[in-house]
Amino acid sequence: MELFRLGFISIGLLDLLDIVLVASIFYYLFTIMRGTYAAQMLVGLLFLLVASTVAQLVRLEALSWLVAKVQTVWVIAFVILFQPELRRVLLHLGQNRLIRMFYRGGRNKVLDEVVKAASILSERGYGALIVLARNTGLAPVIETGIPVRAEVSAPLLVSIFTPRSPLHDGAVVIQDVIVEAAKCVLPLSENPNIDPSLGTRHRAALGLSEVSDAVIVVVSEETQAISLAVGGVLDIGLTPARLRARLGQLFGMPG
Repeated sequence: MELFRLGFISIGLLDLLDIVLVASIFYYLFTIMRGTYAAQMLVGLLFLLVASTVAQLVRLEALSWLVAKVQTVWVIAFVILFQPELRRVLLHLGQNRLIRMFYRGGRNKVLDEVVKAASILSERGYGALIVLARNTGLAPVIETGIPVRAEVSAPLLVSIFTPRSPLHDGAVVIQDVIVEAAKCVLPLSENPNIDPSLGTRHRAALGLSEVSDAVIVVVSEETQAISLAVGGVLDIGLTPARLRARLGQLFGMPG
């Protein structure tokens, strides 16, 4: 169905919807990348897409061929040169509420696996620091670690925190149903009233919980106690059952 014409170009309802969707995607990407060199290159890529479309509409064959060739090189160069920015986009998408709805079914399994891992690690006397992301973006923390990008499972978490593992120092960061990275560095708490007997893991857990809404599970290597840090408060000495109940409350998913 034709809505209107721009000269010799007919614009229908689907064409209009197509334009709005593409414009929305570019705007969304630009807002995430604003202030970076990638944003400037994204504008250049948008210009090439517009030029390619116009060239095809008016049947400028030579210009269409030239723009298509440059456009291919531009996209490849964009992916290679701006991997950190693209990673930030993917992380941002992962935190989008609409997308996260599709992961809701797997969240219960994630919480079960985290509790199972914490229980095993506690029994074996292995220290652990497990970060469960919520709404606050944790890209700066993830970038300090080593990418894992694997589905959450108790065996994976236990293997990471086994003392012989090269990844056992630092924290694991979980977003939705994925272990994003291991060996991540967390900010230490600056609270002057913190218990001086607390070790580095507990201070790091409190530190991140003070500057984000993340939920952090800590297993003490010294006492084998399981603790939970959220909102700058540390709950020490949880049983696996109590830990699961608390995580269920925090994520709105009772066990």
